[in-house]
Amino acid sequence: MSIHKIIILFLAFSFNLSGFSQESAIYTNPLADFQNALNLYENQQYAGAQTLFSKIKKTTDNDLLQSNCAYYIANCAVRLNQLNADQLMEDFVKDYPTSTKRNTAYLDVADYYFKNGKYAYAKKWYDKVDENSLAKGDLEKFNFNNGYVAFTTKNFKDAKKYLMRIENSQTYGSQAKYYIGFMAYESDDYKEANQYFDQVSDNEKYKEKLSYYQADLNFKLGKFEEAIKLAKEQLQNSDRYEVSELNKIIGESYFNLGKYGEAIPYLSEYQGKKGKWNNTDFYQLGYAYYKQGDYESAISEFNKIVDGKNSVAQNAYYHLGESYVNLEKKQEALNAFRNASQMDFDLKIQEDAWLNYAKISYEIGNPYQSVPQVLTIYLETYPSTAYKEEVETLLIDSYITSKNYQEALKLLKGKNSFENKVAYQKVAFYRGLELYNEGKYQDALDMFSNSLKEPRDGMFTTRATFWKAETNYNLTNYSDALIGFKQFQQQSNASETPEYKNINYNLGYTYFKQKNYPQAIQFFNQFITNQKDDAIRLNDAYLRLGDANFVSSQYAQAIQAYDEAIKINKIDSDYAFFQQAISYGYEGKASKKITELEAFLQKYPKSTLRDDAMFELGNSYVKANEDVKALKIYEKLQGDYRMSTFVPGSMLRQGLIHYNKSDNEQALIKFKAVAKDYPGTPEANQAVSSARLIYIDLGRVNDYATWVRTLDYVEVTDADLDNTTYESAEKKYVDSKTDDAIKQFNSYLAQFPKGIHALQAHFYLAQLYDKKGLKENAVPHYVYVVDAPPCEFTEESLFKVSQIYLEKKDWIQAIPMLKRLEEEASFPQNVIYAQSNLMKAYYQLNKYSEAVAYAEKVLNQGVVDVKIKSDAHLIIARSAIKTNNLERAKTAYAEVEKTATGEAAAESLYYNAYFKNKAGDYQTSNETVQRLAKDYSSYKYFSAKGLVLMAKNYYQLEDAFQATYILESVIENFGEYGEVVTQAEEELSKIKKEQAKTNASVLPEED
Repeated sequence: MSIHKIIILFLAFSFNLSGFSQESAIYTNPLADFQNALNLYENQQYAGAQTLFSKIKKTTDNDLLQSNCAYYIANCAVRLNQLNADQLMEDFVKDYPTSTKRNTAYLDVADYYFKNGKYAYAKKWYDKVDENSLAKGDLEKFNFNNGYVAFTTKNFKDAKKYLMRIENSQTYGSQAKYYIGFMAYESDDYKEANQYFDQVSDNEKYKEKLSYYQADLNFKLGKFEEAIKLAKEQLQNSDRYEVSELNKIIGESYFNLGKYGEAIPYLSEYQGKKGKWNNTDFYQLGYAYYKQGDYESAISEFNKIVDGKNSVAQNAYYHLGESYVNLEKKQEALNAFRNASQMDFDLKIQEDAWLNYAKISYEIGNPYQSVPQVLTIYLETYPSTAYKEEVETLLIDSYITSKNYQEALKLLKGKNSFENKVAYQKVAFYRGLELYNEGKYQDALDMFSNSLKEPRDGMFTTRATFWKAETNYNLTNYSDALIGFKQFQQQSNASETPEYKNINYNLGYTYFKQKNYPQAIQFFNQFITNQKDDAIRLNDAYLRLGDANFVSSQYAQAIQAYDEAIKINKIDSDYAFFQQAISYGYEGKASKKITELEAFLQKYPKSTLRDDAMFELGNSYVKANEDVKALKIYEKLQGDYRMSTFVPGSMLRQGLIHYNKSDNEQALIKFKAVAKDYPGTPEANQAVSSARLIYIDLGRVNDYATWVRTLDYVEVTDADLDNTTYESAEKKYVDSKTDDAIKQFNSYLAQFPKGIHALQAHFYLAQLYDKKGLKENAVPHYVYVVDAPPCEFTEESLFKVSQIYLEKKDWIQAIPMLKRLEEEASFPQNVIYAQSNLMKAYYQLNKYSEAVAYAEKVLNQGVVDVKIKSDAHLIIARSAIKTNNLERAKTAYAEVEKTATGEAAAESLYYNAYFKNKAGDYQTSNETVQRLAKDYSSYKYFSAKGLVLMAKNYYQLEDAFQATYILESVIENFGEYGEVVTQAEEELSKIKKEQAKTNASVLPEED
């Protein structure tokens, strides 16, 4: 009999008791309606049932019928999900406290929500139930449902409390034990989990699921053989997710049993959590390959471990390093060992990694810190290492092989062992050479002196002696240079050095600079006798031999030397030809001189000596009484080379020709032009004197007086005082009494600011200030000379003032001076100097097309110094990079790399690697970066840029570990280069975002 029929009978009995005098039809009608409402309720027609129950409740006076209607109205509201459902049920409990359905009401609503999976709602109503009033059957169901609700919401504490009450229930026991076991499993209480699972393992309902859990439980309990057995049995009957997990259990069990070959296929089949592996997953498969000797496969797994910061990662990076070593990939091994050495989870692995890191650093170089520093830190960290003697030997040698001499000197400071002093001698020598090649002569001199203070190795002592002398020569300390070269020559092992073959050349030059021409001739001749290989140096030696003989009035020998230089024809053949022609003149062979000068003008149409040749040819024509030719060549000189220092002289000569022919008016025109256009020059002063004689001859003294007053630099009445004052200052200058000379030249200019000798005084003052290092004082005096009409001091002044502006990096002021020097210089080396510095100045001002134009001019000069050519290629390359002309940059940097030293070599190597990266040649690009790290580690900026490039290469080569580790190292170690660090951070963020897609251990960088 159903509960609803019992309710109806009970209601019928109640009606009879209360209204027996009424007709039976009246009393049975509400019962019929109630029955209809119950039928609708049981058929889940809750809206209709609720309406009927509401109608009955309103029309009946029977309390029991009303309470039952209220109960069902609330239940219908729950099932219809009405907003007031909870309130209706609460109202029922409050309004009918004696109803037998009061406790059942909460349970019924809770069960309804439970049945429909609304566990949070169910729990709310179960919490209202009075457990003590429940029948045994209802209590078991109540405990199970409450336990399951807690289980589904991960409240394992409450779940276990309710489920353990019914673990022996005939109805719910098996389910309770399964869920209790599962919660123990999830809480890593594998013993309890196993205990409960065993109790339901023969239940078909749970058998399939339990096979997976029991396999995993056995694995976690270290029962690997049993785990493998159970997991393999379940493989065929599992879904895709469980197959992945079972493969992991089998593979990891084999791994833990040391059966790496068997582990690999199962570990490889694992799909990861949500399609992602973590660092431990990659480590296990990588280590399995490593133990099988499959280093390529091991690397491909280990190098996916990114951001590892635990013992697994340390172990992985150590074995990654060993795998790289086995494949001769030492740069990659360096990074792996370095990373493992920076972790202290396993101290033994850390020490072994440190040792490997130090040794590989010695072998291939280190881009992060100097090799001596790495080895030193290792010895300090592990003073009792069994490898102490071996590493100390590497340390001493590393000071030389690292080529990071500046850092090595810091590390060697204060170390007093014999071996360290030997190393210091060598390092100081090499650092001196480095500074010398950078043009830092004073610093180089100090280094060579320091090397000589530790004369431990005879060969380095001898070589340092030579280079100290060579540096003194470049500093114009010719006396010290001479002593040094002679000391070098006297060393017993001098002939074994690479410098020895040129010692006579160096001695010859030093004597030449000291104006000791007989000795210069002797040593240049000795050099020429023994030197046949170096054509350029031999060519130069003949030129200087010719000059020394020329100055010594040994013209036949000069002619012969110049002739040999012309035959070699490597450098300055125009100069040799010109000097040879002049020498003929001094030999008294006037016609030969004329013939040779005429030939010179035909042979060398672009020579910077053409104005010299025209002037000399004109003078020779005058001596040969060929005045017409003389006037013509002087006129050509003035037309072709308006800014030449020979123009005023040629005009003066024209005036004298006219004067000697008694053509006084023409003579006066020329003299007056010289006096007007070139005021203050010796030629102007001579022109005034010559004009004075003509005016006297013509009896036109008043005209002379009127004219000469227009020349403000001629103070006729003070001429004697002017000359006397100047000559006194000049004598101090000749006697090298610098301070006195400065004082007297300033005094002269104060008295005669536009005096006869003002130009010379300004020039000599500039030279004196320059010599004392007072360059700012020198500038205005050089500028005075430069702004004056061309004279014998113009070229030197242009050179000097340009040099001062360049030292100050005042490119704007330097450029016009350099351009004038380029146009007006007589000496080819000054033209090259001007052009090479113009290209640098324009580059600094971001005028790249002008910079490139001048670089090309330098390269078109023919034979120029290797360093200057390298600089020209470098300017072209840098400008091409700035203007995004990558093809030209690539070609130019290739040229730089052929000859460059120091920072330029580092830069060219970086771009070599850069262009290989652009071409997709990632491996070769990395090899180039390794060369950069090994040979030029002291140039930190390009080391940092090279590392970022290397990281990009590795990522393209699918080595995420190398890429991320290198980028993190750049960010950590190169903070002084903000732009490079920013680039590294951007690259690292990109890589981590990509890696996070497949590696659960990687957290992507935030934007």
